[in-house]
Amino acid sequence: MILNRNFWYLSLLIFALTLISSCKKEPELPEKIQLGDEVEIIEMETSFGTMIIWLYPETPQHYNNFLKLAKEEFYNDLLFHRIIPGFMIQGGDPAGNGTGGPGYTIPAEIIPGINHKRGSLAAARLGDQQNPKKASSGSQFYIAASTQGTSSLNGQYTVFGEVIKGIETVDEIIKQPKDQQDKPLTNITMQVRVLKKTRQEMKDEFGLEY
Repeated sequence: MILNRNFWYLSLLIFALTLISSCKKEPELPEKIQLGDEVEIIEMETSFGTMIIWLYPETPQHYNNFLKLAKEEFYNDLLFHRIIPGFMIQGGDPAGNGTGGPGYTIPAEIIPGINHKRGSLAAARLGDQQNPKKASSGSQFYIAASTQGTSSLNGQYTVFGEVIKGIETVDEIIKQPKDQQDKPLTNITMQVRVLKKTRQEMKDEFGLEY
């Protein structure tokens, strides 16, 4: 009788713990940006051409951060400090050497199905040993020069946009002479602005429907 009673109490305890555990909520990711008829896109001007960049609403923290920095003119006159043919061009570092940023990181927003392709805009970050949660740099980014060359980064870095016009600018930047640290021998700077476009203008000018 005592054995049965103890067994009943134990079963009740296990049930209660299971119920409590099942009620715990998983951390919620920020919701996708809800776009209206007018959207904000990025114009990135360099001496080798101008790129127009679409930011993904599926990565709201990166979306909002990039727009914020662009509106604050944070990126203006910063360098593309790293170029690797067949791979990517990297910029957005106020220190100009890959060590700087705005003083904060952004939680990873690695979305299944949003992979690297030619023209992808993605966030740079510290390596896994220092940064196991894959948090993004607050300002440093890279633009993929090819799909195949950056496929190994899928699922490891947050892809939060893409070049929708002017991808040939990447081709010109990436072939410039560089030193052993992959830094261009001649400074390549950027001017970054926010443009406002209607849904119809996005379709007519860039063939993009959202």
